[in-house]
Amino acid sequence: MYNPMSLQGKRILITGASSGIGRCCAEVMSQLGAQIVLVARDKVRLQQTFERLDGEGHQVIPFDLADVQAIPNWLKGLTSADLPFDGLIHSAGIPMTLPLKAMKISEYENLMLINTTAAYALAKGFRQRGVCRAPASLVFLSSVAALTGQTGLSAYSTSKAALIGLGRSLALELARDGIRVNCISPGLVETEMVLEMNSRLTPEQMQILFQTHPLGLGQPEDVAHAAAFLMADTGRWITGTNLVIDGGYTV
Repeated sequence: MYNPMSLQGKRILITGASSGIGRCCAEVMSQLGAQIVLVARDKVRLQQTFERLDGEGHQVIPFDLADVQAIPNWLKGLTSADLPFDGLIHSAGIPMTLPLKAMKISEYENLMLINTTAAYALAKGFRQRGVCRAPASLVFLSSVAALTGQTGLSAYSTSKAALIGLGRSLALELARDGIRVNCISPGLVETEMVLEMNSRLTPEQMQILFQTHPLGLGQPEDVAHAAAFLMADTGRWITGTNLVIDGGYTV
């Protein structure tokens, strides 16, 4: 049966695969036939993701993306003539809500390192000869925080807005290499991080959050399905875009 979203035979690397949206992307794409390379710092949690995947040929690769200088060579070492990548999803990221007066420069730099600089290094490594095969797809997980202002999110918003600019420019630069580059900007998704945040909020505060999302809060699957769409042939004519998936938040 024809399935334009089939990922059969594709090898996809996913950062931040130990939990949340990254884990869900791995699950969904394995169900569509992809071989997944799971990347995060926590080997135990990566193994938990691995055990939830369909199919065979998946890999658990613990790695600290803070070592940005090592990323290009590290990616080169994960490939061979018969095992190039077809896609990469950068889902790893640091959430941080702090007002400007409380934010230390070192905290800002660490956030930018993982959320933005690592994305640049991943793209640099991904485009190396032999690392990926055309047509290939590169997806950065941005955020609606890149599109709307909110108190306490200046550093996080900066890091996620930078990904959108990076994606647009790389889409032009890498098109000749057969690599499509796109971003996804989710609204508030019910991941472990958000559920933990909910435990600290009053019912009134939670109601306000729901009201800002006309379709309610999202599920990780809502974002994973969009990422799979951009990885598959369904996204073959899409590059340089930012796909907003936010239940109406930015409306």
